[in-house]
Amino acid sequence: MWKGYTKLTEEDTTKDYLMDRDTVIYVLYKKIRQTDERKIEDTMTNRKELIESGWNLDNSYARLPKSFFTNLSPNPVQSPKLIIFNDSLAISLGLDVHELQSEDGVAVLAGNRIPKGALPLAQAYAGHQFGHFAMLGDGRAMLIGEQINPLGERFDIQLKGSGRTPYSRGGDGRAALGPMLREYIISEAMHALGIPTTRSLAVVTTGEFIIRETDLPGAIMTRVAVSHLRIGTFQYAAKWGTDEELQVLADYALQRHFPEVETDERRYLALLQGVIKRQAALVAQWQMVGFIHGVMNTDNMTISGETIDYGPCAFMDTYDPATVFSSIDIQGRYSYGNQPNIVGWNLARFAETLIPLLHEDYAEGAKLAQDAISDFPEHYHANWLAGMRAKLGLFNEEKQDESLIEDLLRLMQKHRADFTNTFRALTYDNLEDNVLFGTPEFTNWYALWQSRLGRQQESKISSQQLMRDSNPVLIPWNHRVEAALEAAVNQGDYSVMERLLEVLSNPYAYTPGKDDYSTLPAQSTRPYQTFCGT
Repeated sequence: MWKGYTKLTEEDTTKDYLMDRDTVIYVLYKKIRQTDERKIEDTMTNRKELIESGWNLDNSYARLPKSFFTNLSPNPVQSPKLIIFNDSLAISLGLDVHELQSEDGVAVLAGNRIPKGALPLAQAYAGHQFGHFAMLGDGRAMLIGEQINPLGERFDIQLKGSGRTPYSRGGDGRAALGPMLREYIISEAMHALGIPTTRSLAVVTTGEFIIRETDLPGAIMTRVAVSHLRIGTFQYAAKWGTDEELQVLADYALQRHFPEVETDERRYLALLQGVIKRQAALVAQWQMVGFIHGVMNTDNMTISGETIDYGPCAFMDTYDPATVFSSIDIQGRYSYGNQPNIVGWNLARFAETLIPLLHEDYAEGAKLAQDAISDFPEHYHANWLAGMRAKLGLFNEEKQDESLIEDLLRLMQKHRADFTNTFRALTYDNLEDNVLFGTPEFTNWYALWQSRLGRQQESKISSQQLMRDSNPVLIPWNHRVEAALEAAVNQGDYSVMERLLEVLSNPYAYTPGKDDYSTLPAQSTRPYQTFCGT
């Protein structure tokens, strides 16, 4: 499965991708940040009505150097209306479920009011977008603060689609209802699948239309994350900040995500190694369920190892490593089969930013970074192989396991078998329903698999349970997501989405009554496409 990774080279450093246009933009942003913050705070005080609702906010990111963010006065919307609210997530955050669904609470979720303790800001970052470096930042999002939940855990609370910021690059800073509901559905499905992810607390409509190809209903989503620190945040610091500011950012990342090593002498190397391990595990989990992120730019990869920024994402149906759904990924850079390679490439860009912190001698620092990145293929492959063994009910390890797995995937691709339903059929021994299973090639493979299962100590029942725990029977199939969005956006009917979310909340539970949710649509001559959120 692993095809290789990108080494650290001078050609790949962020400095070599810098364009003059971005330098000009950065200078303009610096001038914008010189706005009198006292005026911003006064404006906020005059507009807001402090409410409790269980908020227990801190603002540690706002204590970083000012170059990393811009304080904001929120952009009010006309008539916010709550569309969907995540009760269980709110409870885990220590928030008052009923209060947040009241008129005052919805005003907070829309950015019209500010909760007690909030200090709204937009984060600055950079990133490689389809391989090209650019100045970026929260162009349509506002971090209102960090909620400390009853267990003492810290979570970013961000409003996405909340209006223009200094990083909007000419955009309106708003979001359409469809993409916000898509992110809500997919992120909650990923959470239920056990994959690290940002989550969605609520979606509200704004009562306003935004102009894209057509007029679309506007919406704001409240996103919850362990943090919004990105590889692009470090690229921004390495390019436009000082070494001291880079070190402050690295120390902050260690404190939030790797506190166990923040006092180590080689803590910055530990930071790099920790992010590499988390991202290796994350992309392996994506591959296990056929998830295709669609836009794996460096600004869309977190330091925490959470999945973030659900734009043109989708789940693979017919197994093919070359599968691409995003309308803008013409070259297949972010195809299903290339996702591990891209993670390795992005991590190499992260490693480059840390070189000044790894060693006072640049050459020595570069070597440490390269050695760490060189471990990524092994970390990924170990996670992928362990996951695939579990999907086939294998507890122990044998040398030929990888060949057994690759042979199955090859047969799935040859016979255009559905990825999820193939493993579901193997798990529940429903072999007659899959196009693959009547072929002589599969018959031979199946005999080898059964022989392999017989060579381990664990019982057949134990193997079946391992497969049930490892193979979801329900995923957000693309046609189901589209049907839910169509009903919600075009008909104002949210019941289709609500039923879908209920089904997806327990994806590993086999319930015959919900078989229709795993039924594939009729073949179409028009390939399925997804689009970046607007």
